[in-house]
Amino acid sequence: MFHEKGPTFLELVRQALSSTDRGYDLLAPKFEYTPFRTPDQILKTVAAALEESAPIESALDLGCGTGAAMRMLGPLCRDRVVGIDFSQGMLGVGRESIIQTSGKANLFFVRADALQIPFVAQFDLAVCFGAVGHFRRPDQPRLIAQIAQSLKPGGRFVTVTSNLPSVWSRGYWIAVTFNGVMHLRNLVIRPPFVMYYLQFLLPEARELLESGGFQVEVREGLFEGRYAHLKLVLATLE
Repeated sequence: MFHEKGPTFLELVRQALSSTDRGYDLLAPKFEYTPFRTPDQILKTVAAALEESAPIESALDLGCGTGAAMRMLGPLCRDRVVGIDFSQGMLGVGRESIIQTSGKANLFFVRADALQIPFVAQFDLAVCFGAVGHFRRPDQPRLIAQIAQSLKPGGRFVTVTSNLPSVWSRGYWIAVTFNGVMHLRNLVIRPPFVMYYLQFLLPEARELLESGGFQVEVREGLFEGRYAHLKLVLATLE
């Protein structure tokens, strides 16, 4: 499951017993070697879809982590790519990775809460990969509103999600068990560590985006192999 350079079991336990931002500060030096980092195979498929409308002037990556998606967006953008994350440790590792990026766009890492995005009508594109699990369901409409606020008129929000897996599948019960453990952990330990699976799935994700003023297109059949169940969501601000 983990690369030899990835975190040990005890390091993951220490992370889970910390707050969300402190936990990711601890994980940051080894994050690129964990399955939590969005796989390149997924990012390459997203990049191929975005190339249809490239070049893009400016893009925003919510929950950018160590910058994997930003490095994908760099060659597609003419001006800038801004990544926001609540973990200073993740941002620090991301800044060190800039030298691996091709393209003309400038990359900026900003410490910020995605529920309080410090930008208004500044981006043509916003993306979020693998970070929606850090937002409780009651906060998701606010997240969508913040994304809409950050985009220029006609701007797009792009993410990858799926439908709820079958209740008979192994993946479903692993996710449900993980969520149960996290709910229990957050009941007895403060500050909380907010990370839940089975979040922002279709068709609820489409409904949330449409309620937030987006016109939504869902593309299927783009991803292959173990990711074949995933779907690309392209939401255009009306």
